[in-house]
Parts: sequence; C-alpha cells; structure tokens
Amino acid sequence: MAQKTIAGVRVDVDELGYMTNLDQWTKEIALELAKEVEINELTDLHWKVVQYLQDEFKKGTALTIRKVSKSGVINTKELYDIFPGGPLKKASLIAGIPKPVGCV
Repeated sequence: MAQKTIAGVRVDVDELGYMTNLDQWTKEIALELAKEVEINELTDLHWKVVQYLQDEFKKGTALTIRKVSKSGVINTKELYDIFPGGPLKKASLIAGIPKPVGCV
C-alpha cells in the first residue's frame, strides 16, 4: 500500500494518488488535494458535493456523473463548472474516495 503526505498527514493512496481509507480524510487534506487539481477555493457547493460523494461511497453506491447530477445536490453544468476537466475524478479525489470505476 502506497502512502503520501498531504497537509502534513501520511495517508494511504492507490497507484493514482486517490485515498484508500476515508477515515484518514480531513477538510485540510481536501483543501490540499483541491489545489493539486487546480481548484484554489472550495465553495459551499463544492463541500455539498464532497459530502454527497462520501455518503454515497459509504453506502456502496456506484458513482457516475449522471447519478450525481440527479441527486438534487448539483446539476451537470454546475458540476463541470466547479470541477472543470474531469468533474467526478476531481471531486472524488478531493472527497478522499477511490476513483469511480467508470472514469477513465
């Protein structure tokens, strides 16, 4: 198992840098990961998406852009606006969950 130091904390990550243990996630880690993917500020909407992704991950739900956009938390356009260039990949990284299977 690989590890990486994020926001001064050693966390378990996979070969792509996605966290593999959600219990290690903190808001400080999320802020650092956001900067890594060129998102310099996390708004209330970002945090709502992060919370939704974490909740669904804990339930074992397979995450897709379509599922997220039908959640009532955010629509597809907003998702692409706040997580440009790979919204579900970036949002999952920031949320501290593994990359969704459907993302390339």
